[in-house]
Formats: sequence, C-alpha cells, structure tokens
Amino acid sequence: MHAPGRLATEEDDAPDEPMHPRLSEQAALPLAAQGVRVSVVRLPPSVHGQGDYAIIPALIGIARAKALSAYVGDGANRWAAVHRLDAARLFRLALETAPAGTRLHAVGDEGAPFRDIAEVIGRHLNLPVKSLSREEAAPHFGSFAGFAAVDVPASSALTQERFGWQPAQPGLIADLDEGHYFTGPATP
Repeated sequence: MHAPGRLATEEDDAPDEPMHPRLSEQAALPLAAQGVRVSVVRLPPSVHGQGDYAIIPALIGIARAKALSAYVGDGANRWAAVHRLDAARLFRLALETAPAGTRLHAVGDEGAPFRDIAEVIGRHLNLPVKSLSREEAAPHFGSFAGFAAVDVPASSALTQERFGWQPAQPGLIADLDEGHYFTGPATP
C-alpha cells in the first residue's frame, strides 16, 4: 500500500520496490485467470490491538531503551492502520464473498501522523518527545529508521463500498491511548 504523494487504493498495482515487497500478491492474483478463487487482503504498516507484538511494541521498546520517543523531521508522515479485530472481519468477508482476483484494503485509519504516535508513546512512558533529522534517526531507530520516516497513507473506501465492511474498533491513536500497550511486562 504505497502510492507516493497520495492515498493508496485497492486499484493500485503492487509496487515493485524492495521496501514494499508484494511477492505473495504478485504470485496469487494471476491464479484467478486460471480459475482459482483467490483474493488479496492488504494490511497497513500497523495492525494494532491487544495482543499486538510487532510494530507498535517495537516503537515502544525503542522509546524505552533510548529514554526518548522520537519522530523524523516534522513527523507529518502518515501510517495507515487497522485494528486486528477489524482486519479479522475483513479476512472472513474476503473468504466468504470476494470474487477471484479482488484486492481489499484492511484500513481503519487512512493515515495516523507518526508525530502523534510518538506523542502518545512519550506521554504514556513519561518520556520526552523529539524530532530527529534523518541522520539522527538511524542510530535512534536502527534498522527501523527508514520505516519510521515513510509516508504510507491508504484508503479502504472501495473495500467498504463493495463489501459493506466498516472498521468498528478504536483507531491507532485511541487504541494506544487506552494504555494496554504500556501495562504488563516491558515491551520487547
């Protein structure tokens, strides 16, 4: 789901870039022409909710380790996101109703600004929140630096229209603000 300068849509072809690999999509969709009922559910950078063990916990872990919640530049780069329960409902709809060759977008938030994500993390961890230059981002975020700076807004308008799917769970910022990411054992 990467369309530089605009919202990515279901009608966009998978980019052929190392940072945005879509090998499974490129392998699966041609099977529709052979009579296989295959569809693709594209997930955004953040699939969040209780039980999340990936991107958001990694950001929280970096903030804890560095004693700083950071964003790159002005932090206006956006991340599309979806709550895991909303994504699960869309996978079910895809299995039950999607015609062969369909691309669906599991997007609840078209684009949460990375600065907002960093601010919620900083507030919950009682850490300072700071803008970093791209050069400063590399040592702070490590291999995650490029991902922290990428702008990947996306739309699910066509998926919602075609399949009646409506995200019902909290968006990324509201989910972070609920606090469950910050309780229990330290984030890895």
